[in-house]
Amino acid sequence: MLRAVAVWLVIIAAETVHGILRGLLLVPLVGDHPARQIGVLIGSLIIFAVAYLCVPWIATPTKIQILGVGLLWVVLTILFEVVLGYFVLGLPWERITEDYDRTRGGFLEFGMLFMALSPLLAVRMRDRKRDH
Repeated sequence: MLRAVAVWLVIIAAETVHGILRGLLLVPLVGDHPARQIGVLIGSLIIFAVAYLCVPWIATPTKIQILGVGLLWVVLTILFEVVLGYFVLGLPWERITEDYDRTRGGFLEFGMLFMALSPLLAVRMRDRKRDH
């Protein structure tokens, strides 16, 4: 479990850099909300890359455990976003939840689903590569 948390810290660090670069480079081109939508796709690719590189080190022996890693990452990420957004940056709840609400154009629920499944997908991709 500690290794899963350590990998999550790598993910959060990478996502933080991604968020800063998105704000500096993408927001001026397309606007804030579209940049956040595009950012979900880019962030998902970053998460998968980290998962792919790190799942052997996490070393979970069963599918249930590897799914547990993905769910742990989702819970930690949501907690991180709430603490950072609401308590540190002082964003209103409406702004924090907007990214999760499809009716308001948010795609982050898909990003969280992908995050939950990324460790399992990474294991499967590594297994296929090893079998060939």
